Amino acid sequence: MAAKTAAWRNPSYLQSSFGIFMFFCSWGVWWSFFRIWLESLGLSGTEIGTIYSINSAATMVIMFAYGAIQDQLGIKRNLVIVISVIAALVGPFVQFVYHPMLAAGGSIRWVGALIGSIVLSAGFMAACSLLEAVTERYSRKFNFEYGQSRAWGSFGYAIVALCAGFMFNVNPMINFWVGSACGLVMLGIYAFWVPAEQKDELRKAADPQAEKSGPTFKEMVGVLGMPTLWVLIVFMLFTNTFYVVFDQQMFPVYYAGLFPTAAIGNATYGTLNGFQVFLESAMMGVVPIIMKKIGVRNSLLLGATVMFLRIGLCGVFHDPVTVSIVKLFHSIEVPLFCLPAFRYFTLHFDTKLSATLYMVGFQIASQVGQIVFSTPLGAFHDYMKGLLPNNDMGSRVTFWLISAIVLAALIYGFFVIKKDDQDVGGDPFYTDRQLREMSAAATKA
Repeated sequence: MAAKTAAWRNPSYLQSSFGIFMFFCSWGVWWSFFRIWLESLGLSGTEIGTIYSINSAATMVIMFAYGAIQDQLGIKRNLVIVISVIAALVGPFVQFVYHPMLAAGGSIRWVGALIGSIVLSAGFMAACSLLEAVTERYSRKFNFEYGQSRAWGSFGYAIVALCAGFMFNVNPMINFWVGSACGLVMLGIYAFWVPAEQKDELRKAADPQAEKSGPTFKEMVGVLGMPTLWVLIVFMLFTNTFYVVFDQQMFPVYYAGLFPTAAIGNATYGTLNGFQVFLESAMMGVVPIIMKKIGVRNSLLLGATVMFLRIGLCGVFHDPVTVSIVKLFHSIEVPLFCLPAFRYFTLHFDTKLSATLYMVGFQIASQVGQIVFSTPLGAFHDYMKGLLPNNDMGSRVTFWLISAIVLAALIYGFFVIKKDDQDVGGDPFYTDRQLREMSAAATKA
């Protein structure tokens, strides 16, 4: 209770938490139904997979730029304010530009897909990683727990997801305009709410005599030459990739098809998704405790295990109740990837490169995977659905294929991911057991 009270008295914790809360509200209200919305425009599974690939390519480029820029900015919010402006404009952009171009078909559709990939990636897909990196940096700078603050993002996503299905059934454009409203509030938080302790740090950083703590451009580019980073990139390429490929491209339509009508399926999916993210929010506070028990490496491997089981079991079962229960495994999986990944980078690498490393090693790796897998898996999904239409066996076979890929990555990760006491290049990490042993040894000495 004391730690929680201290957090609420920390102005930087409050500002960071409410900022990331509004971002996820702005994103989640339309993103949770983005795949279904694309299908409602008449796009095939292959075309939708191609749009996801284009989005991922744009996100990958923008994300690396975001990481490099933010590592230079330190705790300055210039880039976050730009993101907030884009989020505030998502409604009019989709209403008057993106939707008409996608609906036009032909070459206009793909020009629209390209423009949309830049805007949506800059404002949301790439921006998500940037905000997480900034919040994590603030947590180390201003003494609060990152997981507690990030949990507010999941909480925001959960709230809007509960309503998203019902709004979507009325008019999908409502979701995008609500996203704009939330983005406007987010803009106000990041542009005008600057706690005194942050002002002090910004003044110190602006002093010409101050020591430059940011990395050089050579150091940022140098992360691409780190063999130890590429080991983790391969692991993420074949695991976290499927957070979007499976959960956004395939699962929503599969789940809605388990119900008598699409409207009932959409509304139920929105409610389930909201409940799942509420649980995810709670797990953001639990996972740091799990890491303290089993360590960073084992937490990452546990996340991959949960993903393997969740995707595979979605293919085993074909009734709404059981599939809904399996879907809730997602609430454990996301924090087990997100939080240990950040801690892995600050444990094994220089902490001043944390934003760049997180973008490259965790998020860009996932985007590359989406570029590689989205279109072929979308085409395979379409083919198998035509070949095995009964009981949606085509979708289920696709799920088993994805689950098998994750299992192979899990086995790979078991052998190559560094142990917590191996090559510590940043902030050391100790489990509760290790801390007790160190305390006992110090007492004896």
